[in-house]
Amino acid sequence: MEHEARPVRQLWVEDKKGRGRMPDPVRTAAVRAVMLTSVTLIQAMVAFFCSVTGSWLAFPMTVTTVISTVAATWSVLDVWITRQVWRQRNGVVSEPSSTARPRRGEQPAERLSEAA
Repeated sequence: MEHEARPVRQLWVEDKKGRGRMPDPVRTAAVRAVMLTSVTLIQAMVAFFCSVTGSWLAFPMTVTTVISTVAATWSVLDVWITRQVWRQRNGVVSEPSSTARPRRGEQPAERLSEAA
């Protein structure tokens, strides 16, 4: 009885579908936003538990949680702004579509060349 050789299954298969890697400035801003958001959520939990137990730490934790919430919101906004700026500087090539209106100076020049 002959044993058939099994095809070797790879442990890791690259998937060509999906999006590519984020640009470095955008990824840096996203990591910063995730870290600040997670710290803010932990602070909010600690502030809640401190206020439930009646600890003296409840008020300072609540104040720092409000400040951290503002910082986390700003960092998420920073990700969006950084992404848009990166796209404008390095990204998408913008070409007018066929349905776009011609510029003002182009129409008369075309008519003059057709008339000649």
